Order: sequence, then C-alpha cells, then structure tokens
Amino acid sequence: MTSRRYPVGAEVVEGGAHFRVWAPQRQRVAVRIEDGGVFHTLTHEADGYFSGLVPHARPGTRYRIALDGGDAYPDPASRFQPDGPHGPSEVIDPAAFPWTDSTWRGAAIKGQVIYEMHIGTFTKEGTWAAATRELPELADCGITCLEVMPVSEFPGRFGWGYDGVNLYAPTRLYGSPDDFRRFVDSAHSLGIAVILDVVYNHLGPDGNYITQFSPAYFTDKYETEWGEPINFDGPDSGPVREFFLNNARYWIDEFHLDGLRLDATQNIYDDTPDPAKHILTGIGQAVRAAAKGRATIIVAENEPQHPRLVRSVDHGGYGLDGLWNDDFHHSAMVALTGRAEAYYTDYRGSPQEFISAVKYGYLYQGQWYSWQSKDRGQSGLDLSPAAFVTFIQNHDQVANSARGLRAHLLTSPGRYRAMMALMMLAPGTPMLFQGQEFASSSPFHYFADHVPDLASKVNVGRIEFLSQFYSMEDPRMDSVVAEPESHDTFARCKLDFAERDRNRAAYDLTRDLLRLRREDPAFRLQRRESVDGAVIGDSVFVLRFFVPDGTDRLLIVNFGRDLHLPACAEPLTAPPEGMKWSILFSTEDPRYGGTGTPPVAEDASGRRFVGEAAMVLAPVPMPPEPTQPPVDSHRRPKRKSGKN
Repeated sequence: MTSRRYPVGAEVVEGGAHFRVWAPQRQRVAVRIEDGGVFHTLTHEADGYFSGLVPHARPGTRYRIALDGGDAYPDPASRFQPDGPHGPSEVIDPAAFPWTDSTWRGAAIKGQVIYEMHIGTFTKEGTWAAATRELPELADCGITCLEVMPVSEFPGRFGWGYDGVNLYAPTRLYGSPDDFRRFVDSAHSLGIAVILDVVYNHLGPDGNYITQFSPAYFTDKYETEWGEPINFDGPDSGPVREFFLNNARYWIDEFHLDGLRLDATQNIYDDTPDPAKHILTGIGQAVRAAAKGRATIIVAENEPQHPRLVRSVDHGGYGLDGLWNDDFHHSAMVALTGRAEAYYTDYRGSPQEFISAVKYGYLYQGQWYSWQSKDRGQSGLDLSPAAFVTFIQNHDQVANSARGLRAHLLTSPGRYRAMMALMMLAPGTPMLFQGQEFASSSPFHYFADHVPDLASKVNVGRIEFLSQFYSMEDPRMDSVVAEPESHDTFARCKLDFAERDRNRAAYDLTRDLLRLRREDPAFRLQRRESVDGAVIGDSVFVLRFFVPDGTDRLLIVNFGRDLHLPACAEPLTAPPEGMKWSILFSTEDPRYGGTGTPPVAEDASGRRFVGEAAMVLAPVPMPPEPTQPPVDSHRRPKRKSGKN
C-alpha cells in the first residue's frame, strides 16, 4: 500500500497522486479529473474505504469524486476548493512551501496576549497577504498570539466561517493555502504564535456534500442550534472520529499552527464515560503529537462552564489549556453600560464580581442561574488564572447587539480605560478583538452571503435571537439591525488602520498596558495565590499583586464617581514597611485622553480615589523623618485608639 500521511484525501506521491475516501455504502468510487473528464476507479477496501494511485495527477490538478457511476462531488478531505464548495477540489503539495521557522518552539498559554481576528475584515483587502503586512505592527504593540476565526471553505463571497463545509480546505476568499502558510511563517519570525478557530460541532448547510459519502458523519441522538451534530459515539463513528482527529493534526502539521480554539464544545457530543477516550481528549492529543515537541495552545469555548476541559487527563479532565471566560465579559458589560438585560441578567458589574473573577475565573461554578433556570458551571477553584481567557470584546459579543458597536462606544471614555487596565493587568490570559487596540470605530455585525432562501431564514433568526434583549421591544429597532446577507454589512466591518493615528491616545494606552504586563514581575506571575482584592467603595476595589521581593503592586479601579475616604480600614492598601505608594501608571494620564491624576497622599485629610479611572501604585522608600521639635508639656495629648 502507498505510504500516506493522512487516511483520507489526495496526497502527492511518486508517480502521481494517491486518493483515498471513506464511502461505506457505495459500491464504486472513482476520481474524475476535470481537465479531460477522465475517470480513475479506486480500489474498494474491506472497511468502507476506496483508494488508488492516479498517474499524472500533480499539484494543481482539479478533480471530483464520482459515486456509483453517478454524480461527482468535491473530496470531503479536499485541501483546496479554488471555485468554492460547489466546485472541484485541487491537489495540493504541502511539502513545496519553503518554511523558515525551524527554530520556532511554539507557545504555551501562560504569558500570552491573544488577538482574535477575522481575515476577511482585518484589512480592506481581506486576504492573508494583506494581513501579513500588518504583523510587525501587532508584534510591536505587544500581541503574542493570533486567534484566527474559522477559515475552512464556506459558500458565498463573505462570512464568519462557522458554516464551513470543507474542513481541510482554507477558503479561497483569503488566498491560497501557501498564502496561509506564509502568514504563519511570518508571524513566527516576529515571535507571534497562531491558533485557528475550528468548528467540530456541526457543518454548514450549503455546499455540504459529505453525506453523499456516508450519512454516518451525523447523528440524530443529540441537537445543536446550528445543524446536525457530528457522530462521535454512534454506529460507524470510528472513521468519523478519525476524520476529525486528523483534521486537528493536519492544521498543526501542514500549516505549522500553534494550536486550536474549539468552537462550542458543549455541542461536541461523546458519551464515552472514560475522559481519556473522549473525542476532546483525542483532539488535544492529536494536536500535541503533530507539534512534535513544540508547545501548543488549545482553547475551548464552553457555554456551561466545565473546568474539566482543562484539567489533566490524569485528574479526570480532557487536557486542554484555556477556557473563554464569558462571566468576566458579562460583568464587564454591565459595569460599562449599566444594562443587565437578556443573558446579562445575573450580573451586577460590582467590584466583588471583578475580584472574584480575577482570583477564581468563572463567577458561576455551580450556583443557581436565573436566566437559564438551572445551576450554572462547575467548581474550578483549582485552576490556574492563565487558563481563563478574559475579554471585553469578541466576535460574538460585539455582534450580539442591534448596532454591532464596540464596547468603548457604549460607555464613558474613563470607565472604558479603567476596564482595559483591569483586563490587561489581571492574571488571566487577556484577549483583544481586532481593532480594539486602537479603539476602532468599525462595527462588527453578523454577516453571511447565503443563497436567497437560506439568507432570509438567517435574517429572521437573527431578529429572533436579538429579541431576548428587552431594548429590542421598540419596533423601530428592527430597522437598525444590519442585514447579514448585505455586502455593505460586511464592508462596514473592515478595519481602518488610519485610526491608529487618529486614536493615538487609545493605542498608546494599549501598548503601555501590554508593556507593563510584559515587563513588570507583578503582572507576569499569573499565579492565583499572588493576587488578592478588597472592595473599598460602591464602585471601587483594589487588587494587590504580591511579589516575593516585596515590590508589590496595587491596582486601584474605580468605575464610579470620585471617592474620598477619611480612613481606609483595609490592610491590602497599606504599603510595605518603610515604604509609601507612588503612582506607576494611571489611565487618567493626559497621553491616554485623561484629565490627570493627583499625587497619592494619605494623611489627615484621608485618601481620594479618582472617578472612572484605574491606577497602579508601586512602593518607594519613605523620606527620612524630620528631627522632632521638643515636646510642649502643655499641649493636649493626641487621641488614642481603644480603651485608656
């Protein structure tokens, strides 16, 4: 048998290309070469696979797979669909790309600053090549890991990518597979890791021909909101599991990616009782094996908040690395906007919520959750802060509103700057959404270029989804919601990099916060036991970052009005012995558009905490006390605390 890298797909070998597909209910399978329409019959193997060598097939050869002498379809494991999901597949030789990243050692989740990006809207051109040109600026800003939204081939001229149908084929909309490789290679040369958002819970409805090869790819045992769930645990699930496990391996191996972000893991169903044999564990193991010793990052989106996803297999987990922390986002949006509607209902945006999120990650770890009328989450008190990816923007949450507005446009400038400081300096793993670093004014809407019938259904579904927000009860709001199928909706989401200069104050704030996080030991530690916090006002709290050498840092965050305390009975605010606090950083620095911060002073007049601001205090030596004058025996003695 011809030696192959993967169990399915077309692979360039000596003498042509070798093809292999799984079609267990078919009797005859052939490769039809598009140029000339020549058919090459594949050999029927005993386990439902068909395979064979096609002489003279070369990189660039376009083909389809013919079934039982009838219609021909794209290869389920196609590596490229140059004309989209309805067109022919193309033979690709991944070994031809000249990689230059042989010294790249990968990336682990600790220490990362993640940047979520959608290639189609990240630049005006919407291509890998254009995005590659922007990588030096991202590296200079302090970004260390790119999280690319899904790129598997999907129908239409634009879309988010979560309705992909050719899971091995990077979409033709952004360029060639080698353009993708060049993007990753360039990122590595700048010290930036790249992980890919993949969808293993369903496939899109348009251009999905995989059931022509076998209906066993899907199951009716479970349900998802978006389509038929994948069959990972039913009859004939073995080859299905193999297909998806090798897809995870493929992205790491052939594109040198540094990991994956797994979409909606709550809808990746597998009732295997042994966590070591669960499909999610297998995905993690496939990624690690393909990396061949390089460090990797696997982040899970998990709406019900199950910490076991990132526990080790030895401790009953699935061995992944990170979890999106929606709780932090929801609390942040309530604090920023004052609105607690729909799925924000059970959040107050209070100081204690932020202290708890900083120390423990998820806020709901098994408590009653009124929005869903059930308990939410499971205990994760043992997890490292780095395992929680914290954000105040992502593709879903910006788009989950009528206007698709960024967070800074929904609140006051000072409050937003304070929230940015909290997110960037907290011990979790911070994630920015594209353009957030310079306060982009571009909205981010849901957009999808579907065929008319499907587009109409998607539009109706979008309105129905947004109806959970009571503000949408105003009938005039329906006209505000962007039409997903409109090219104008897509075009308005594209970033304008001229705003880096126009919004220089916001950009400088991000850069300086990331520099502080990178260079200051207090913010690099990312240890749960190295940070504690206390509420000192209705909208004010402090976080103390403990450093072994005593150079602690105090982060003071005020989301409300100025607070004046005659005295502060909170030991976390006390400076180290022989020291006093001095301002190291303030979001009210005029460089960031602020109105200035008065010097820190605590004396007989008390302490003032500036409204809608955050500042970092560092200890500095106290000045020598002046020589005391002789005591006047006739002066009234000072008041003492306690009993006389």
